[in-house]
Amino acid sequence: MFQLSQHALTISRRAWALPTRNFIRYASTSPTSCAAFQQTQKAGSGLQITLRNYQEDCIRSVLSYLEKGHKRLGISLATGSGKTVIFTQLISRIRPNDGATQTLILAHRRELVEQAARHCTLAYPTKTIDVEMGPSHASGAADITVASVQSITSGDRILKFDPFRYKLVLVDEAHHIVSAQYLEVLDHFGLRHPTDWVSNPAPALVGVSATFSRFDGRSLGSAIDHIVYHRDYVDMIEENWLSDVMFTTVESKADISKVGSGANGDFQTSALSKAVNTDETNEIIVRSWMARAQKRKSTLVFCVDLSHVVSLTGKFRQYDIDARFVTGDTPKKTRSERVDAFRNGEFPVLLNCGVFTEGTDIPNIDCVLLARPTKSRNLLVQMIGRGMRLHEGKENCHIIDMVASLNAGIVSTPTLFGLDPAEIIEEADTKKMMELRERKEQEERREEETTEVQRTSASKGLSRTVTFTDYDSVHDLIEDASEERYIRQISAFAWVGIGDNKYVLTTNSGSYMTIEPEELRFIVKYTQKLPPGAKSKSPYARPRIVAEAETFAHAVHAADTYAAEVFDYHFISKSQAWRRRPASEAQLEFLNKFRDKNDQLTADAVTKGKAGDMITKMKHGARGRYDRMSAQKRTAQRQRDKIEWSQLRAGEQVKVGPLP
Repeated sequence: MFQLSQHALTISRRAWALPTRNFIRYASTSPTSCAAFQQTQKAGSGLQITLRNYQEDCIRSVLSYLEKGHKRLGISLATGSGKTVIFTQLISRIRPNDGATQTLILAHRRELVEQAARHCTLAYPTKTIDVEMGPSHASGAADITVASVQSITSGDRILKFDPFRYKLVLVDEAHHIVSAQYLEVLDHFGLRHPTDWVSNPAPALVGVSATFSRFDGRSLGSAIDHIVYHRDYVDMIEENWLSDVMFTTVESKADISKVGSGANGDFQTSALSKAVNTDETNEIIVRSWMARAQKRKSTLVFCVDLSHVVSLTGKFRQYDIDARFVTGDTPKKTRSERVDAFRNGEFPVLLNCGVFTEGTDIPNIDCVLLARPTKSRNLLVQMIGRGMRLHEGKENCHIIDMVASLNAGIVSTPTLFGLDPAEIIEEADTKKMMELRERKEQEERREEETTEVQRTSASKGLSRTVTFTDYDSVHDLIEDASEERYIRQISAFAWVGIGDNKYVLTTNSGSYMTIEPEELRFIVKYTQKLPPGAKSKSPYARPRIVAEAETFAHAVHAADTYAAEVFDYHFISKSQAWRRRPASEAQLEFLNKFRDKNDQLTADAVTKGKAGDMITKMKHGARGRYDRMSAQKRTAQRQRDKIEWSQLRAGEQVKVGPLP
């Protein structure tokens, strides 16, 4: 037993099964330094916490949904908003269920497991707390168990946890919850599938994340039924719960146009490192920091990999800047010492690769330098969130985003505010960013007004607009590649626009996938070409929905994830060498039979990839689309003529009463 007088806590080493030095370090960490706490004081039953108003609202929302019989719940909270405090408060405020009193907390990183265990120990000194992680084996009988998802699903370790004894399963960073290991745990506790919760004795499931979406587009709805509370970082900044942020974007000159995507949909790490980790780019990064943020006290730098970390650290040191680094390979003792020294302000720049994207509490960070491009909005938000915690004497956090080439589908800080990723920002705070977005939206609306035809519905008196592009022929329509520009920025595959915000991806087998809007969502469908001899009137099977998403980008990533499994990569990749070769004779013959004899395509005028896109548009209704657009244009013109005539007639009429 270890007596820790600072917080009057008695902690069992067996219950934690962690080295002695961890207890001393955890217990000596002042809880008031964490943004989670508004006010704390010592008490015999543990720390008494005064919750922030939104934290109390969040907990009440969870309890309300549980009372209604819902069990698989999600909480969306910005980084630094105190999700761990909400975790610990839920443990005591959720009532036992048919004698089930135990709680399981799941996380996927060591830092998150240790953080949750520390907070639970401070909040519940009279409860037994076990850790299931690596060599540390929990008993399965503790009041609270904090587990690494990798460890609890290893071998038969999960079998000692009796589902009927648990009232609550908490999941930290819950955007990972649909991974195979988490689903295995949910299955063990009877939470894998929606069911009649009245008759099902399964515990409540509550997942918390600052980025409640997945880059690969896999539906979180397979594990969570309701998002019961949401508060994003803009709301938190406006209400002074998080530090304000100042954004600057800098062109790094790095060429990442040829960097492919990895298994998670983001850039492939080794290729990205080779593209970014050059002496020229590292020189630009360090000089940019010196010009814009050298007076900052604590800068956290995000790099691609170990090689990039080492090189960039060396570049900082060439300019006599005390820069140090930590990676996943840094020994734990060394890493803890460096982080503590950084937290104490002993040196100004700490570089890392992937260590501090989640679950890191270093509130003194007043500058975040993004030296690694990403396609993942989640990762971008997680990195920026490291600098948003409040800290005494900290006015704001300066985010410096080193923006690489934009033709590879990257996201940058401007995209978080609905701006073009190429927008160059110079020391703009969140208020200025919002104003810039509003100004851009107004400019776009004015541009649309110059190209839209106004027409009025006389029966309902509603103003409606129709937008169209002039095409002289169906051939102009299929040659226009403007629809593909955006989707090919965020996808590595050769998607083709076929009108009405609908896109198709085809392959040599004849099967294809589509993305199309439906009400407030985007639907991904897969249509399989049937084999010869199949007993069907149609050569295709019935279209099957394979994914749904609230945003277009997530729908694209979901579709790409599925397409990579069912299609031959060689035929769907937009960057294949064959797409740049001259069109084949068969392609030219197909396209030219619809064209005038004096306007025939030739092999030197169109590539094989372009010809394939044009054929896809033809096969997916381009002629009918052109006819509809032409008819729409004629109708709009007639309606405009009618409105103008009505206005002239109205000016001639005389009525009794006041003039308008």
